[in-house]
Amino acid sequence: MNDVATAPIRDRGATSARILKAAIELLAEEGFQNFGVNAVARRAGCDKQLIYRYYGGMDGLVEAIGVDLARWLEEKMPLEAGQGFMLTYGDLVEHMMMLFLRALRDDPLTRRIIAWEVSENSPQVRQLSEARSRALGVWMEKVRGKMPPPKGIDHLAINALLLASIQHVVLAGSSAGRFAGLELATPKDWDRVAQTVKKLVRGVYP
Repeated sequence: MNDVATAPIRDRGATSARILKAAIELLAEEGFQNFGVNAVARRAGCDKQLIYRYYGGMDGLVEAIGVDLARWLEEKMPLEAGQGFMLTYGDLVEHMMMLFLRALRDDPLTRRIIAWEVSENSPQVRQLSEARSRALGVWMEKVRGKMPPPKGIDHLAINALLLASIQHVVLAGSSAGRFAGLELATPKDWDRVAQTVKKLVRGVYP
């Protein structure tokens, strides 16, 4: 391990990335109960002073985690692949929801962190939730581009509720395999979910 005063500048990017990765993994496994500077530093194999140097402390690190949780959308949801077939705002939202459903089902690490986020209430949890929400909102506006939503429809509220429902159903499926009598275990079950989400989208964005 390099001493803080002599750590090569060229290692800054790799070290900050290692700290962020360690923090995300620790949070996913243990939640916020044991989440602190010392625990993250041990997990990352670095001096805890580097967390203050690169992130300004735990507040900055939690903010970075929130942004990273939203960034995975850009990495795992290649909207451009289907945008040529999107003629209406409803096409865009339907495509986005299908990609979100698949991406979240395929990402157990993100699911665990979201589960901690919705089951605890602390300043750090609120900070994480707000950072993720801000980044998600920016991403949604980015992919929408110049395609305007229908007039007279509260698209922000509708899209947020659609994303929240998908998120909750995926979490329920991974933990219990069902929700409110809806089976969430087999590919056929998830196809049923996908088709229902499409009908909901088309119901508000004809």
